[in-house]
Amino acid sequence: MTIPETAPAPQARAGATAPGLLAALAPLLSAESDAEAPAAGVDPGDLEQAVWLRLLEQLQETGAAPERPAEWLRRAVRAEARRARRTHDRERPYRDEPSEEPDGAEPQGSPEHSLLAAEGRRSLRAAVTRTPGRCPKVLTAMLDPEDPTYREIAGELGISQGSLGPMRSRCLGCLRRMLAAEVPAPGRRGRVR
Repeated sequence: MTIPETAPAPQARAGATAPGLLAALAPLLSAESDAEAPAAGVDPGDLEQAVWLRLLEQLQETGAAPERPAEWLRRAVRAEARRARRTHDRERPYRDEPSEEPDGAEPQGSPEHSLLAAEGRRSLRAAVTRTPGRCPKVLTAMLDPEDPTYREIAGELGISQGSLGPMRSRCLGCLRRMLAAEVPAPGRRGRVR
């Protein structure tokens, strides 16, 4: 639906129904916001929301829609983009403020991150104790926070340093297979019919 630039909006004259005006302007606002947002350094959805808010404020104050809604909308999008650009240029992050991690991961040092890391360590240690033969001792020595050398680990376990590498590889392979069997593969959940 196109809105003529020169003709006043029919809703503005007849007591204006805001939902009708909003529905008519939605595609134009989306396109304008998508065009202006990258240069302003903001999300197009944030820009759209700011313009909708400005339009609703005007409808509440004046009780009527703008004379030329499409033209008003384009000007409002550009004005909001300029405002966002000025704000972005002046904002500086705090030095102590944690940066956002990619993919929605929790920042280092946050309670959620600490909890997830501790849970991962508990799961790993539990799996290590279930490995066969000498593997629990070998893997526990490898996981020691003091980070011992191969010579120290071999001396502690009473084996030759040369046999520690192959034994470590076998134990890690066993642990990998155990953990792979415990973690469900991504995909469909529930009953397959």
